[in-house]
Amino acid sequence: MMVLFPIIFILGYVFIAVEHLIKINKSATALVLGSILWLLWFIVSGNNATTSHELESSLLGIAPIIFFLMGAMTIVAIVDSYDGFDIITSRIHTKSTLRLLWLISIVTFFMSAVLDNMTTAIVMVTLTKKLVSDVRSRRYFAGMIIIAANAGGAASPIGDVTTTMLWLGGQISAMGIVERVGVASLLNLFIPLLFISYRFRGKPLANEFDTNKNSIVPSRLDRDIVFLCGIGGLVLVPVYRSVFGLPPYMGMALSLGLLWLLTDIILKRKDEATQDYFKIGKILKKVDLPSILFFTGILLAVSVLEANGQLAGLSNLLTEKIGDLKIIVTSIGLFSSVIDNVPLVAAIMGMYNLSAFPMDSFLWEFTAYCAGTGGSILIIGSAAGVATMGLEDISFGWFFRHITPLALIGYFGGCVAYLLMQYLF
Repeated sequence: MMVLFPIIFILGYVFIAVEHLIKINKSATALVLGSILWLLWFIVSGNNATTSHELESSLLGIAPIIFFLMGAMTIVAIVDSYDGFDIITSRIHTKSTLRLLWLISIVTFFMSAVLDNMTTAIVMVTLTKKLVSDVRSRRYFAGMIIIAANAGGAASPIGDVTTTMLWLGGQISAMGIVERVGVASLLNLFIPLLFISYRFRGKPLANEFDTNKNSIVPSRLDRDIVFLCGIGGLVLVPVYRSVFGLPPYMGMALSLGLLWLLTDIILKRKDEATQDYFKIGKILKKVDLPSILFFTGILLAVSVLEANGQLAGLSNLLTEKIGDLKIIVTSIGLFSSVIDNVPLVAAIMGMYNLSAFPMDSFLWEFTAYCAGTGGSILIIGSAAGVATMGLEDISFGWFFRHITPLALIGYFGGCVAYLLMQYLF
């Protein structure tokens, strides 16, 4: 019976991959996949009390991510409704698609080192939609945003969940991850960026948008206040974590609550039509709920494999059959494009101890790079990818054909760079 779990899991991913062919929404497939796997585990385990506890523990791990995603998407939707991103777009005057691609990619990389990669992806994709009108070109931008966000997150102790886990666990230091993993992460970004640049050489920027905007336009002061408070609230989330130890989802809830309170105060003195147009209830309709449900289903499906021990078994199998840490960690990075990287990194942290592998040793730093950037290989391999998938309506198949080969080249390029640095220094 246990063999059914990976079979059903793979079948579910296949249905997600061919969503546009079978005309079944990926969110529905993901929810069914996660639910069926848990139903099967309740049947197979034979102990409902233990399995219920495992499910509750999994939900405790999933809920913070979902709340975080909802909060980040809502803040970005509020800022967007007040035309806040016009502050940035009005200052970008390039007419070259290639220059804009490089600018967006580099800003995303460094931004994700401060914010988390999922929030960065949401902000940058929303920004790109206001700069590039050509949908086909924008998909390539979105692909580079995913790669850049994950690469930047891997090079920072607060940029990715897995690097934060390793940092708080004492496996890596803040300066160590920036200095050594940073070089590999930059190559992870620049190699795909160089390849994709050939596609946009000499191509003028397509930004012919429909100029028929809503007659209700926020004042410049209101726009600036909402933009500064919204983006400032996102930036403060990792600060709350570092200074006060406040979990990211609670920091995001606080930032959203304060922004909501601010907009209510702003609207108190407005006319009824303006209040109705900018009220949060209407803005919430713009939040991409199907993507949130898709992410929920995927995390539920992965959590079953963690609960029944198949993820840990995979890690142990790699250790027994391969033994070479370089190959094991590289493989774990590839697995993180399919399976959530958090349980994979948690498994490594449990398999190896700090006495054998002290802080900033090869194992931990290479794990931070591989687990952080491997999720870029498939669009469903990272939170940044899943969020972008919904915002730009990118199919699994399109990403696999056009971005996955580039992400793989960048991934292995970064691996080689890090290993070479270890050999030389």
